[in-house]
Amino acid sequence: MSETATTPTLLNRVLDKVEVVGNKLPDPAVMFFGLLIIVWVLSWALSGVNFDAIHPLTGDQVTVKNLLSGPEMADFLAKMVTTFTGFAPLGVVLVAMLGVGVAERSGFINVAIKLMLNVTPKMLLTPVLILVAIVSHTAVDAGYVLVIPLGGVIFYAAGRHPLAGIAAAFAGVSGGFSANFVPSAIDPLLQSFSQSAAQIYDPSVMLNPLNNYFFTAASSIVVVLIGWYLTDKVIEPRLANTKIDGDQDDMPVLDDVTPRDRKAFYAGTLTMGLGVLVLIWASLADNTPLADPATGKLASFSAPLMQMIVPLIFLLFALPGIVHGYIAGTFKNSQDVIGAMTKSMEGMAYYMVMAFFCALFIKAFGDSNIGTLLSIKGAQFLSSLALSGGVTMVGIIFLVAFINIFIGSSSAKWALISPIFIPMLMQLGYSPDLTQAAYRIGDSASNIITPLLPYFPLVVLYCQRYVKNTGIGSLVALMLPFTVTLLILWSAFLILYWTLGIPLGIQSNYIYPAG
Repeated sequence: MSETATTPTLLNRVLDKVEVVGNKLPDPAVMFFGLLIIVWVLSWALSGVNFDAIHPLTGDQVTVKNLLSGPEMADFLAKMVTTFTGFAPLGVVLVAMLGVGVAERSGFINVAIKLMLNVTPKMLLTPVLILVAIVSHTAVDAGYVLVIPLGGVIFYAAGRHPLAGIAAAFAGVSGGFSANFVPSAIDPLLQSFSQSAAQIYDPSVMLNPLNNYFFTAASSIVVVLIGWYLTDKVIEPRLANTKIDGDQDDMPVLDDVTPRDRKAFYAGTLTMGLGVLVLIWASLADNTPLADPATGKLASFSAPLMQMIVPLIFLLFALPGIVHGYIAGTFKNSQDVIGAMTKSMEGMAYYMVMAFFCALFIKAFGDSNIGTLLSIKGAQFLSSLALSGGVTMVGIIFLVAFINIFIGSSSAKWALISPIFIPMLMQLGYSPDLTQAAYRIGDSASNIITPLLPYFPLVVLYCQRYVKNTGIGSLVALMLPFTVTLLILWSAFLILYWTLGIPLGIQSNYIYPAG
């Protein structure tokens, strides 16, 4: 994948080097096992060291836990099975892919893509894909199992390189995680940590859950424009001579839509539409069981609706797929439906192996407290520099982008960092809303280049469907231009936005000066 169609440039030489070095890394499953061993050894070596770090939430001293001690190792082995089966991305991927597999094997998705390409101008294909990827955040992790693979399918069906489509969708889903026109459950979650941190300095502060909404909505335009330019002008030319050598049986068939296919698709779409209407009716009903019983809100992580996203994906794709399949003739009986599900699971076998070792590594890394220590020490170092507000905001963005390579959870990082930065910057007159916005940029931009992202191996698998020798280095090289550009331009956009005094969102009861 290192061949390019253009005259070698400094950027291409850098990306080629990244790709070569990255592809020399071992298989992702072996890499996660190796990282697990490293964490064990580091936990043993650092367990006796006093780092003088205090947990900002509990007030307890943070120490590295020796995972090689007898009790810790016994507990690790006793919980190994539940660590694997409880690995959140595994369930999300497998359950969603059962439904998506039915929709794909029946031809429903294939026909939908071909009809979409008939009405979408070719020049707008990239921005539309990225915009859909950004909006997919509303359904939690749905974008990883729906939009990213469909990005490859759509680009391939349009005669473009499928890896460029995967890169564009990945940039929107994960790189643009904090950009969205539609409020999502992550907004109140981050706001809750920001409010707790702000009340350390001023107990009267109350933040609105949509305290960053105006900025994240405007950021959607920034992310789309950046992704559009990079995909069409940098990524796709670089992929021009990359041979597509995947299994031809899995490639989209570029034939015309027959009248029978069209009839089947309309029936499947009607089925999906009726399902969506039922869901909307149930969501808007009085005392709906889909809302958080404590608050009555639907957009809450504890609301049943948010916890039902993956089963809903399964149903909203499986049922239309079944209807389409029977009318189009691709399904003759129930065995064909089960066969479609089985075929989709066969493609997930490799991911399940990677997920096993990934789950064990993430469990050990979290238990060791190394990530917690890294976050606290990094935040303390940045705050000790006593930089100006604007420079500190940029510093927060780059610090979070670095920490994000090791700790994927957005809420976990913010829970550790917010009690340090928010009170410190409030003393200087900078609002919690601004500090949170800076955090969200850093939390998004480096998602797409860290192999420790739980969904990263899955995206590698999507790429291997088209280019068999795609490795970790290939994907990192593909996504690195997005990360660097997002960090620079998105940071500049925040500083400009703040300097002009534009509200970041629905403001709190504590008003701070803007720029």
